[in-house]
Amino acid sequence: MVLSHSDLLLIFLFFLFSLSFGLISSARLRSSLHGYFLSGRNLPWWLAGSSMVATTFAADTPLWVSGTVAEHGISGNWLWWSLAAGTLLTVFFFARLWRRAGVMTDLELIELRYGGKKGRFLRGFRAIYIGFALNCIVMAWVHLALLKLVQVFFPGYNPQILVLLCALLTLLYVASSGMRGIVIADSFQFLIAMGGCVLLAVIAFQKVDIFSLPKDSFRFLPDFSSTHASNGGGVDSSSSPLSLKSFAAYVLLLWWASWYPGAEPGGGGYIAQRILSARDEKQGMLAALWFAVAHYAIRSWPWIVASLAAVVLYPHLQGSERESGFIYLIRDILPSPWKGLLIAAFLGAYMSTFSTHLHWGSSYLINDFYKRFLSQDKSEGHYIFIARLSSIFLAISSLWIAFFHLDSIQEAWSFLLDCTAGMGFVLILRWYWWRINALAEIVSMIAPLFIILLLRVILPSIIHGYQAPPSPESLFIIVPFSICLTLLAMYLSPPEDTPLLQSFFDKIRPAGPGWKRFAGEKNQSLIFMFTGWLSSLLVVYGLIFFLGSLILSRTNETFFWGGMVTLGSLVLFFSIKKDFQSNR
Repeated sequence: MVLSHSDLLLIFLFFLFSLSFGLISSARLRSSLHGYFLSGRNLPWWLAGSSMVATTFAADTPLWVSGTVAEHGISGNWLWWSLAAGTLLTVFFFARLWRRAGVMTDLELIELRYGGKKGRFLRGFRAIYIGFALNCIVMAWVHLALLKLVQVFFPGYNPQILVLLCALLTLLYVASSGMRGIVIADSFQFLIAMGGCVLLAVIAFQKVDIFSLPKDSFRFLPDFSSTHASNGGGVDSSSSPLSLKSFAAYVLLLWWASWYPGAEPGGGGYIAQRILSARDEKQGMLAALWFAVAHYAIRSWPWIVASLAAVVLYPHLQGSERESGFIYLIRDILPSPWKGLLIAAFLGAYMSTFSTHLHWGSSYLINDFYKRFLSQDKSEGHYIFIARLSSIFLAISSLWIAFFHLDSIQEAWSFLLDCTAGMGFVLILRWYWWRINALAEIVSMIAPLFIILLLRVILPSIIHGYQAPPSPESLFIIVPFSICLTLLAMYLSPPEDTPLLQSFFDKIRPAGPGWKRFAGEKNQSLIFMFTGWLSSLLVVYGLIFFLGSLILSRTNETFFWGGMVTLGSLVLFFSIKKDFQSNR
């Protein structure tokens, strides 16, 4: 396929503006660690929140949605829709606490919360385990998505070389600009990426009869009575509906039990990094709320509509090939220069996600490992230089995984969710229950790995015919066993020192009964946090299905979901107002 001059011009202008925004906007803030990693803690809510949205709009995400819609219909999106519950939990229960902590990274909180050698070990271990190991897996599937894109649009070139060039450009403005440049470039890239996907969805809706698909393809909730798509239970003859066990795993376990970047239980990772970069507690909370609404409700449907059109046009795609349906759609239905705009949109999605993961991973390696354990008395300039070197190291490692060890985005996603199942239990409760200790958090990280080893290696080798349950059904085994081991370790080890716990409470001021012995008369109620969380769930899910009903011309359902959004918004406004008053 040959791109026109207008396509190439749009792609060139995109690169030019992305690099310019990243470099020019942050010159005055990149000379200190707080400036480099947190933009001086002065970001407004809309900029911090938009950066969260842009980061979670990776090049792999529309491809994953395309594969999921082909496999399960619209209802397959519950794998990521279910995560909204955890994201909204962050808004009301954790955002203000992160801002009060005043740390540079979320891992720095560990030594505020836990003491002694175990606390120090946990901080350093998580810096390597999450900042390097898990982070490189996530970046690798982002590279893989871009690799699939360039294979289609630039068939005459070596795709690995093109991905490498995009990665080097992203690395340039990450290393040069720091957080300020990243969030401003993120906002520009998000506008391009979102606008491009809306344009693709509109053109696809006009040119492709998506309603020729089976009715069950359009279900918001899966039809658990169906067993095969060929009988009206899904999209095509080779697909299968979302099972009841899988759906239950998503809505009951996934959103709070597993660690996933952008949806960490307790709001850690780069979400916490942007909350910590906000001007104050209110700005941090509003940033997380804007992220939740924009991520789950606003941008779902351009992806879904385009994915449905891809299923109609490319029914022959099987397995991981279905993830490429979104790319083929861009190639085949868009005229120039809009084809160039969509390629730029994917490049923007790629760059925003890759830049954030590089910067965030570097903050762990420098602040929570190198500076904490290896070199404590160097200048700010020295640490920034080492941070830039660590970004290069992360980029090289993730590219190596993508080029030589990764075949499917879905497989990598499932593996990540399984090997972190149960971690969320501790990441949530460490804020609201004094008895959680460092050993409990250490065990919550290690236990899932041993359970997976038992299920997938040991038991099949000693029990003939045994097959491990597939993901996400495996969560029903991994999560409870992981939690049991975590609680056992916690109760068999002493609690953290009382002076340390009192100091943590005085600084963070968490509400609820879990800190009553340290709060005295200062103990605050959780009631408005819960009503805010529940009402925000009505708003987000109501808005998802309201927009879907509007697009699919379901008039009666549109009024129902619109009423849910209205009711939820009223309760949400009241809850936020009361919550701020009670937490002054």
